[in-house]
Amino acid sequence: MSTTQSERLRGLLEPLVTAAGLDLEEIEVSRAGRRRTLRIIVDSDDGVELDACAELSRSLSEKLDETDAMGEGEYVLEVSSPGADRPLTQHRHYVRATGRLVKLQLHESGELVARILTVDDAGLDLEVPGVKGRKPTARRVAFDEIAKARVEIEFSRKDKQDQKDEKEEEA
Repeated sequence: MSTTQSERLRGLLEPLVTAAGLDLEEIEVSRAGRRRTLRIIVDSDDGVELDACAELSRSLSEKLDETDAMGEGEYVLEVSSPGADRPLTQHRHYVRATGRLVKLQLHESGELVARILTVDDAGLDLEVPGVKGRKPTARRVAFDEIAKARVEIEFSRKDKQDQKDEKEEEA
């Protein structure tokens, strides 16, 4: 997709996404033969529910139909939230990942897997899991040290509310 088309679509659609209380994360136009797909990725601090995506899809579709932003011809509009393994590229992504395990590729010191404890304007406070029975350790990483970052999917981790509910049941 050309930068001009991307900028035009962002300018056209971002106000509608913002009005829905969401952040516009990505716009992607792809082509497979004669078929085109316009993929809109949205997110929020509280995640995105399916109903919100459906409602937003209707309003974006109406807006796109009023303009020639997609040019002539048919296209498929997809509105969704980012996948669980989406790269963390902006400050708000790290804030949303607080409490989650992340894999960081650092510019100078290799790879690090740790849990985000807090996020501020300069970087992250992390808890690095202990190895072979050792206690976890604290570590600070500045944003400018990070080359790449991605949330690690944890299948066995209970969220904080589940742990709180279990403690209350035991009492």
